[in-house]
Amino acid sequence: MSTPPEPLSACDEPLASRYDVALLDLDGVVYVGPDPVPDAPENLRKAAKEGMRIGYITNNASRPARVVAEHLASFGLDVIADDVVTSAQAAAKLIASEYPKGSPVLVVGGEGLYVALEEYGLTPVRSSDAHPVAVVQGFHPDVNWVMLADGAHAIHEGAKWFATNLDLTIPTAAGKAPGNGTLVQAVRAAVDVDPVVAGKPEPPLLETSIERLKAKHPLMIGDRLDSDIQGANAVGIASLWVATGVNDPYDLARAPKNQRPTYLAAGLGALAEKQPGVTVDGGKHSCEGWTAEIVNNAVAVKGEGKPYDGLRAILSAVWTAVDAPAEPAKPAKAAARSRRPRPKPAPTADSIAIDAALHRVGLDK
Repeated sequence: MSTPPEPLSACDEPLASRYDVALLDLDGVVYVGPDPVPDAPENLRKAAKEGMRIGYITNNASRPARVVAEHLASFGLDVIADDVVTSAQAAAKLIASEYPKGSPVLVVGGEGLYVALEEYGLTPVRSSDAHPVAVVQGFHPDVNWVMLADGAHAIHEGAKWFATNLDLTIPTAAGKAPGNGTLVQAVRAAVDVDPVVAGKPEPPLLETSIERLKAKHPLMIGDRLDSDIQGANAVGIASLWVATGVNDPYDLARAPKNQRPTYLAAGLGALAEKQPGVTVDGGKHSCEGWTAEIVNNAVAVKGEGKPYDGLRAILSAVWTAVDAPAEPAKPAKAAARSRRPRPKPAPTADSIAIDAALHRVGLDK
């Protein structure tokens, strides 16, 4: 795997020109529930006209690729089933790489898993009585206690356990709701093994997507730092974080190194735009018209301009501070030389106040 680009990288041309394939997360990026994210379809159509292939990548295993494509087409997008890659398909590919065609696999999930298993020549079954070689678990609103219990029984009997993803929540029109990760935890409480995971942030889904979409220079686009962005970093590709879903600028400021995006923006309109970089001069971090620095363990911001340029400056200041090595200890005074001086640790992201800075650039809650 290659090394991903540096967080907050500059791009001196529109992203749709720099990257050949967009790998778009769906929930919280293209749609929320049945409805499109505002302006998302229009921005994707514009990117496609510029020659960018649009691929739709989802950790949600509840629906087959064909049904997802039909949903997206209802927004006026030009999309077919081959443009969609689901975690169900990535999980089925993993299972098919270990077991011969026709092998029985117990489904703890819905139609998306049944279709994916059949696509890869496996036999989906509904009961542990069929002696499955594997159990595959993915989100579906109809998953119930009986299905979870039967999955646990099969795992106890020796079936290998696969999970499409471990997202604890999914976005809905009414707010966050329990996701597949929550249901996986219920099964994990009854068994002594962990599942093999196909979906983001683990590599299989993105690797399967890059292969199926024939991407040479892909850009992962998502709203979740712990799945979309971490997944892109895990396979060494560029990422764009958008603010239309689960995470927000506060989460970005607290993101560990493996969850920091290459680029960031309010939404998918960024595909038609360049991305400014951040310049650092001493403790001052500047992006376009904004400058941020850490003063008394808080971020101070000066200047004016676009909110997300200000956010880039803020994040650069915070991430630089928390990544800094501990300061060397000062020599002890003569009276205290018997005690070894301790180095001063770098601040943590939680200890740096950012509320006033985000308010100043217009991105507070």
